[in-house]
Amino acid sequence: MAVPYDLVVIGGGAAGLTVASVAAQLQAKVALIERDRLGGDCLWFGCVPSKALIEVSRRAWAARHSQRFGLHAEGLRVDFPQVLEWVHHAVAAVQPHDSPERFRDLGVEVLTGEGRFVDRQTVQVGDRRLRARAFAIATGSRPRIPDIPGLIQAGFLTNEQVFSLPECPQNLIVVGGGPVGCELGQALSRLGAHVTILSAGDRLLPAADPEVSALLAERLRAEGIDVVLRARAERVATDGPDKVVTVGDHTYRGDALLVATGRVPNLESLDLAIAGVAHTAQGIRVNRGLQTTNPRIFAAGDAIGPPFFTHAAGQEAAILVQNALLPRPSWLQTPIDYRVLPWAVFTDPEVAAVGLTEPAARDRYPDVQVTVQPLSAVDRAQAAGQTVGFAKILHRPNGQIVGAHWIGEAAGELLAEGVLAMGNRLPLARLGASMPTPPSPKSTAKRPSKPVATGTNKKPGWRPVSTICLPVSAVGPKTPPSLGFRQSPLPGSWDCRRRERELDGADLLDDLGSFSRKCILGKLRKKKTPWLYQRRKPPRQKRPSAKPCGNANR
Repeated sequence: MAVPYDLVVIGGGAAGLTVASVAAQLQAKVALIERDRLGGDCLWFGCVPSKALIEVSRRAWAARHSQRFGLHAEGLRVDFPQVLEWVHHAVAAVQPHDSPERFRDLGVEVLTGEGRFVDRQTVQVGDRRLRARAFAIATGSRPRIPDIPGLIQAGFLTNEQVFSLPECPQNLIVVGGGPVGCELGQALSRLGAHVTILSAGDRLLPAADPEVSALLAERLRAEGIDVVLRARAERVATDGPDKVVTVGDHTYRGDALLVATGRVPNLESLDLAIAGVAHTAQGIRVNRGLQTTNPRIFAAGDAIGPPFFTHAAGQEAAILVQNALLPRPSWLQTPIDYRVLPWAVFTDPEVAAVGLTEPAARDRYPDVQVTVQPLSAVDRAQAAGQTVGFAKILHRPNGQIVGAHWIGEAAGELLAEGVLAMGNRLPLARLGASMPTPPSPKSTAKRPSKPVATGTNKKPGWRPVSTICLPVSAVGPKTPPSLGFRQSPLPGSWDCRRRERELDGADLLDDLGSFSRKCILGKLRKKKTPWLYQRRKPPRQKRPSAKPCGNANR
């Protein structure tokens, strides 16, 4: 029996749309099933509307605190319905990129309804049954609702209802100290609400570096937000129009309650047991190639559990398409790599990180070194008045970066160099080798406040390099002649014959590193294939011919 589809995608969120788009562009016959609206949480309730709301709140905050710049904006008024109108405008501007019409133009058959498996190779949606060579489950997730007595009866908000409020709450209680709670709590506080954040843990943003979490909590408190740590909500009740949350011996009262305690995958309606797909409450079980226990079925995005990031879903989707459309043994599948997974929280100051936190790095690598650069030492930050925050880079003595953490203005953008370095296994010295336009916030990565070991060169007569941004005089007294340098009249400095400019220490370090690698490779090759490097023996000279017999003078 012919199989009508190459790939059937269940779920039209970030992962599902990427899978369908890439597969269609590879000329595969694709069907996309979505029970609600294409776009998923990111478009309708997450990335797009939240960042629009945060941007408005930042502008309101900047206007109120612009007196130090000589700007006076007395009488600033927040029109909350108009704020939400802007939020909806931003969503409407992005929505055409995720519209059914766009995907139909790509050749994708878009079906509206709830898909469920009826056997290991068939999905039913409405009155139709679809068979395919491969299936992709990308059903996303929904807010996790904690089991707190009285919560359902009292009523609450999640990130899905915040953007439909008729007016800004006067007193908002946020249950949860993660990214959603911190972002929306600060945004609504700046728009006029009095906010209390109740975090069950001992710090905000449990996945962040402890120093970053501490600084963020300090800044939120400085803005008037009540941050209560180790506060697990035990009961919720109503008192007239107010919600009353009980935490131990304390009660917290507000006219609105926002629950931001994580997310859970949407798996209940799929009938995964019929399809032979193993799963838990945390998500679908997959291998490194995102293949489930049914070889024909793959999964990506929030359906497979944490980290619940849109960009992670997109990366997983790209890997999924390769493995689903090109069937092969699991050991030959393209694997997903979570080693370099950046993330950001768009509070003010922003938080961004990749790799290990400092405690985790010290547990794994006893020789880990820490470089911290406060933003107050960066010229551009001083000029902009954005001096709150720091950059922290965790690295090993050989320069291998194992973690990078930023907190401050535009931290998400500044983290990009650390992500690039870790993803390509570049040593720390390469960050210093780049040349940002001055004065740029990116100079944070080039000016560490602590000395950083970037590896030593064992060749006799060379001094080890000990900082990222070296003065030229920091390099040892000798340089390999093959690099094309000559000693200049200034003692300890070098210039280049070809480029006629003074070299930065990081540039020289790169050249030395390249030279060292060539030497090492040469030695290895010499050991493995000695006949290539043996000197050719001089050609054998012919022996002079014997003198003819008899008298030559005859």
